[in-house]
Amino acid sequence: MALNLADGTLLWLVLALLAGGLLTGFLAGLLGIGGGGILVPVLYDVFTFLDVPDDVRMQLVLGTSFAVIVPTAISSFRGHLKRGAVDMDVLRRLVPFVVAGVLVGIGLVSLVSGKELKWVWIVCAYLLALKMFFGREEWRLADDVPNNAAVRIAAFVIGVLSTLMSIGGGMFLVSMFTLCGWSILKAVATSSGFGPFIAVPGLIGYIWAGWGNPELPAASLGYVSLLGAAIIIPLSVLAAPLGVRVAHGLSRRKLELAFAVFLSLVATRLLMTLI
Repeated sequence: MALNLADGTLLWLVLALLAGGLLTGFLAGLLGIGGGGILVPVLYDVFTFLDVPDDVRMQLVLGTSFAVIVPTAISSFRGHLKRGAVDMDVLRRLVPFVVAGVLVGIGLVSLVSGKELKWVWIVCAYLLALKMFFGREEWRLADDVPNNAAVRIAAFVIGVLSTLMSIGGGMFLVSMFTLCGWSILKAVATSSGFGPFIAVPGLIGYIWAGWGNPELPAASLGYVSLLGAAIIIPLSVLAAPLGVRVAHGLSRRKLELAFAVFLSLVATRLLMTLI
């Protein structure tokens, strides 16, 4: 698929990504969660609108999402680290298992189809939405994050799923940490430390998996739209404060429910493309 100025496709790509970047930033600020949870559905609509072939569309969405997540994840981790809110012991203990899961996920990306990647997103999004709909802060499985095989296996699975969904892992990790008795602030701060360890190898993996694919649009590096990432990164940062201002007028529970509805709608839309 070649993009050029003559048929106007490049212009449409830029305009669509401008809108997508602004929407991504606004929703990330409004709902208090960024990364792939917002980027994947936005980018999927953009690349659908631009008629990116279905065989590579979902992979291009996920790879481009990782390109945007990398600077966001690093910046977020540095900010929380400066405030001393990150539990470095748990981070050091679980990072090897998360990274191992990421490497397995990268291997799967080169083997599975776009249809199978959609199913991963659909199932996980519905499960996360159900947790947000019905979950309560008083739910506890432990008083602290235990150092046992179950948690290490969970960290590995989170690495795999985060790679296949192109998210920084926060949606899964925050849920796991809060179920282990942590405050939401400590859970968010520590989960931010895993973001770079998921996003950086994930980005490299999607570049490798899509290298040389002739169906990809111009200005792609493997399964990464360089133009898309370059446009979305600054605009999402610009629009996020507006979403934050709107969010401060709503309760945390309302925001959680809003994101649960959002995930449900995205999962339902992707499901309809498979029926």
